Amino acid sequence: MRRIRHRGGKVATAHLRHLNPLPANTGDVLRRYSHVFVPETNMGQLVKVVRAEFLVDAESFTKVEGLPFFTEDLEAAIEERIR
Repeated sequence: MRRIRHRGGKVATAHLRHLNPLPANTGDVLRRYSHVFVPETNMGQLVKVVRAEFLVDAESFTKVEGLPFFTEDLEAAIEERIR
């Protein structure tokens, strides 16, 4: 996010530490933004919960390779969506 902000992109982050139950203000936070991007290292279960519980049009970015996301991959995916 710092790299994208440094180049003038307007982005924000939220890190969900607890998934069950989700924090009480999750819906309020998500509704503040026009685009919600959810990177997941699985098949997209969290984005389904976000869409169903909070009625937010969240976009999923998944990776199911047994490896973590590389910074460059996330950065490119975010840049692509904010342009």
